[in-house]
Amino acid sequence: MINDNTNRSWLGRVGWIWGLVGFLGLLVFAIVRLAPIALNSLQQSLDWRHWLVFGVNLVLMAYYEGYKGFQKGYSPRVVARAEHLRKHPTLLSVALAPAFCMAYFHATRRRIISAWVLTISIIILILLFTQLPEPWKGLLDAGVVLGLSWGVVATVIAAVQVMTGARAAANPELPESAVHG
Repeated sequence: MINDNTNRSWLGRVGWIWGLVGFLGLLVFAIVRLAPIALNSLQQSLDWRHWLVFGVNLVLMAYYEGYKGFQKGYSPRVVARAEHLRKHPTLLSVALAPAFCMAYFHATRRRIISAWVLTISIIILILLFTQLPEPWKGLLDAGVVLGLSWGVVATVIAAVQVMTGARAAANPELPESAVHG
């Protein structure tokens, strides 16, 4: 921990900003890469099966990835971990703030395992999606773009709510020994 309160306060703000901007940057990067593929698939000649998969996928991804995944779970936790980092910075956690906020380290064992399993699952899905022919790949990517966009908005709203005091930070799921009173 940093002893000087001024340096600690400054370091905590840097960690908060870096953690959230880094996390949001990952989401935006994926959106920017996938959106053209999704839009291209919509410009192809599509039959009813394509439109059915497209519509069902959008609804499912909005609900499961956007609402349940990001808005109700992941985004509030990322913001809570950024808030913890702001109040209790260390050089390592600030340097790796996006990874800290995403719970790759300094979290409960369950949360760390969950973060890594989620990441590995996403990588496997990406590898599988790349094998799909067009327009199927793009139609499914559209749902991912929707879910990730929802995640960006949910994270920004959660951060603003915590910053303004309109909402208490969620549980950052820190290891028991690291919970500060």
